[in-house]
Amino acid sequence: MISNYQQKKAEAKAEQIFKGALSQFLEFGYVGASMDKIAHAAGVSKQTLYSHFGDKESLFKALIKQVATQEFQLVWGKPLQGKPEFVLRELAQRIIQEISDSQYLAFVHIIVTEAKNQPELTQIFLENVCKPAMATLTNYLSNCDDLQLDDPEAIAVIFVYTLIHYVITQEILGGNIIIPIVPERVIDNLIKMIVKI
Repeated sequence: MISNYQQKKAEAKAEQIFKGALSQFLEFGYVGASMDKIAHAAGVSKQTLYSHFGDKESLFKALIKQVATQEFQLVWGKPLQGKPEFVLRELAQRIIQEISDSQYLAFVHIIVTEAKNQPELTQIFLENVCKPAMATLTNYLSNCDDLQLDDPEAIAVIFVYTLIHYVITQEILGGNIIIPIVPERVIDNLIKMIVKI
């Protein structure tokens, strides 16, 4: 039986490896990052790295799950309670702020790039971020007395996907130069389509 101390020590070691692995995947991409480089960046031996994760693919999958879980908590950790115009605005601002992080966007780009060879990578990401996010927002929209929505799940998808598309267009595709628009305008009009203020 694993003691509490041993478990915490293992979790700390895994976190150390994740930090080293993330730096290498961001710098070299999935293909360019090697277990040698990751072990060196994490300050652990290759034996320790392999004993924790087995191989690079397993490590990358575990890292996706870890990053996804952290991101979910940052955006969705706060309960959705209150009037929809305030709840949705605060949620939209959190979504835009968190997914606009350059490191996070770069990591998602690696997942998307590698998806053709390993489609399960995007599935892990969607399973740990999008699916619970949609369930959380759908639940709020369904049970909000101030809203009478015919299809809360579809509205949740439209709300979240609009904000994700906005960030990708502005931050990755150069929309902030070609078709600039401040996030407040997007959020204001998105909320007006949902809430009859």
